[in-house]
Amino acid sequence: AGMRVAVVGAGVSGLTATKCCLEEGLEPTCFEQSRDIGGLWRYTEHVEAGRPSLYPSVISNTSKEMSAFSDFPYPEDFPVFLPNAQLLDYLRRYAERFGLQEHIKFGTTVVSVRKRPDFVTTGQWDVVTEADGKQTSHVFDAVMVCSGNFSEPSLPLHCFPGIERFQGQYFHSRQYKHPDVFQGKRVLVVGMGNSGVDIAVEASRVAAKVTVCTSRGAWVLSRVFDHGYPWDMVFNTRLMSLIRNSLPGPLSWGLINYRVNQWFKHENYGLQPEKRYFLPVLNDDLPSYILTGRITIKPSVKEFKDHSVVFHNCPEEEPIDIVIFCTGYNVSFPFLEEADIKVENKHASLYKYVFPTHLQRPTLAVLGLIKPLGAIMPVTEMQARWVTRVFKGRRANVSSPVYQNAVRTGLILSPPCTKRDFLLKTDCLVYMDMLASFIGAKPSMLGLLCRDPRLALTMFFGPCTPYQYRLGGPGRWEGARQAILTQWDRTLKPTRTRVPTSSSSACPSLLAVVGFFLLLAALVFGF
Repeated sequence: AGMRVAVVGAGVSGLTATKCCLEEGLEPTCFEQSRDIGGLWRYTEHVEAGRPSLYPSVISNTSKEMSAFSDFPYPEDFPVFLPNAQLLDYLRRYAERFGLQEHIKFGTTVVSVRKRPDFVTTGQWDVVTEADGKQTSHVFDAVMVCSGNFSEPSLPLHCFPGIERFQGQYFHSRQYKHPDVFQGKRVLVVGMGNSGVDIAVEASRVAAKVTVCTSRGAWVLSRVFDHGYPWDMVFNTRLMSLIRNSLPGPLSWGLINYRVNQWFKHENYGLQPEKRYFLPVLNDDLPSYILTGRITIKPSVKEFKDHSVVFHNCPEEEPIDIVIFCTGYNVSFPFLEEADIKVENKHASLYKYVFPTHLQRPTLAVLGLIKPLGAIMPVTEMQARWVTRVFKGRRANVSSPVYQNAVRTGLILSPPCTKRDFLLKTDCLVYMDMLASFIGAKPSMLGLLCRDPRLALTMFFGPCTPYQYRLGGPGRWEGARQAILTQWDRTLKPTRTRVPTSSSSACPSLLAVVGFFLLLAALVFGF
């Protein structure tokens, strides 16, 4: 019998984990507590306990070419940025294409995952699941945790003095579905993540007034970037990554600062971030809504009163009817023992953001617990490709002295606020290359330049699409080269619906290169 692997959750991570197990000849069983696949991307009108919650207007922040699984491009007629229903449709097609449904047990909750008494020698786990009120015990050789981190809302009310006397309504963004709850009300949005800004923009169309308060500010990017191309296809290229990571810190920060302020000067809109932290918010409307007075940005809350709020450094009270806390989520694994995964300050101690550092055997992996500046789907897929090969004992890289030392000392290799952490949080390309090198799937740019210069130049100057990691090595896909060379065709197909007779056919990657050199010149002469 093959190696038995338990996969917890059938969302984005769980589906690709199941598929990667099958590719490696492992025997996956995926446990999904709800009755369908999709996880975060499956909209339900009512908030369900233990499940992520989505509001109907959610659209992906990353473009379809950058968000695709590496051997399964999106259909060319799908829009460039995907409404949640179409992203779910893509996940259904993926599950069907690779025969994943038969390996998923729906309506089954994982109650506990515990090390077996002989774990040190076997690495095995006792897994207890519950379905229709009946519990079942299983033994698995390995476990992949794909339950996400958008189920347990973080609502630190103790950080908001006076909230107990506030007479208005307040709730966490997880409860939000439709903007009609804000009709004619004075609304306060606490927090400036993607959800906070989305909800503020939606609320401002029906509310009397919307205020967003933030302690640290945020960079705001539009999905529509240079020359109207998707932001991530311009931003996440090998050339741009090389420059960002080769320049000295202050210069790299200056480049980012200059770049994001090209759309609008953040300081003038009350948005300039406090620290050198670059995990931007994606929103196409916010600056124009601030400009037209629909949304006001304020500092963090000092205290709540009966019907109003006082902000730091602002003496006057602001009347408020309703507060929505967009304060994020806690990282939690209720089915695991605390000793197996240590979670502190919303961060788990994981080697390369995947393996708990203090287990004697690398047979437990957590997928998707990283915030890349880019699409999460290809990142979780790459994690799954690496993990399944570690489970199989091939090119594990967890036999490295660094990992072994971490196991011996219980060292947390990925603590918050380290320079390395900052890099990984801002550059998924660096992280993807690292994991790809572990399994022998990292493309050799120099080798490609000699063998296939057209492909090499497209890959270096153009967007770093996930297909690059299927050109060679394990899991090689015959269609990878063609997918890379036609990535812009699939991007432009849904928008070029009317082509004038004198149409230009300038290559987007060439425009990006020209734009980059113009930017570099501006930086050199502008500083």
